[in-house]
Amino acid sequence: MLILKKSDIPSSEITPKRDYMNRRSFMAAAAAGVAAVAGECALRGVLQPPHVKAAEKLNTIKSPLSTTGVTPTSFEDITHYNNFYEFGPDKGDPAKNSGSLHTRPWSIKVEGLVAKPQTFDIDTLLKLRPMEERIYRFRCVEAWSMVIPWAGYSLSEFIKQCQPLSTAKYVQFISLADSKQEPLPWSAGIQWPYQEGLRMDEAMHPLTLLTFGLYGQELPNQDGAPVRIIVPWKYGFKSAKSIVKIKFVKDQPSTTWNEMAANEYGFYSNVNPNVDHPRWSQKRERVIGAPIFRQLQPTLMFNGYGDQVASLYNGMDLRKNY
Repeated sequence: MLILKKSDIPSSEITPKRDYMNRRSFMAAAAAGVAAVAGECALRGVLQPPHVKAAEKLNTIKSPLSTTGVTPTSFEDITHYNNFYEFGPDKGDPAKNSGSLHTRPWSIKVEGLVAKPQTFDIDTLLKLRPMEERIYRFRCVEAWSMVIPWAGYSLSEFIKQCQPLSTAKYVQFISLADSKQEPLPWSAGIQWPYQEGLRMDEAMHPLTLLTFGLYGQELPNQDGAPVRIIVPWKYGFKSAKSIVKIKFVKDQPSTTWNEMAANEYGFYSNVNPNVDHPRWSQKRERVIGAPIFRQLQPTLMFNGYGDQVASLYNGMDLRKNY
């Protein structure tokens, strides 16, 4: 384990090149057959260039839960610097490769501890509640961050429609796994589909957002279209993308990165500058798109949302439950 002095500045915080050697690339390199699969997918990309449809505008209202005093990251950066491993491990891969994702028709199946299993069509969900614009800080476990104007409504509003039983203590989110639409996932060394989960009180918190857009338009494919979760006080990998199934369960559910490397990616994964990743510090973050002299900033506990969410973890050891 590399121990950093306070004066050390990891190269991952001062140049995007380091970010290409992120946790996902590290694991991808260990997977057998990466070169062969990547070569095949690269050829497929040349022969079948992706077509990205024009995004639909969304009618949004300003939300009182929006973070104030922050400047949103540019649309260009938000849509071209992404982690979406189903479309490749490098930050630019999702924008290049996600045109093959078809977001209509799209539905979410609801299963598990509910009064009745249901299937919700994406267009029905879009009309369920007024769409709010919420500007949230977004913090990645790789020590970079953005400020993003998301569009959606509290996940709790959708959960009420699902009618979970009192025995449901957790919510599991399952993402699309389709090799025809997602050309690169099998080179990643990950067991698909991507899975994430929250404790029920976390899922029901007003800040947890069922998200359909950003910058006033439908989510671009590379940002998790057509529907994803945003949990602003947790590291970004907790915010599942392109969701096709939601399960209400009694016990803590399986989550992809926790299963891959439990010592690095805990189930809770709350933003905490006092708990380092085994391979880098979390005390600072590089703000994507900010001027050079403002790019390195201190990491805020709970990503700055401590006043709203710290009470969820009263009595918990946040080093043990990282």
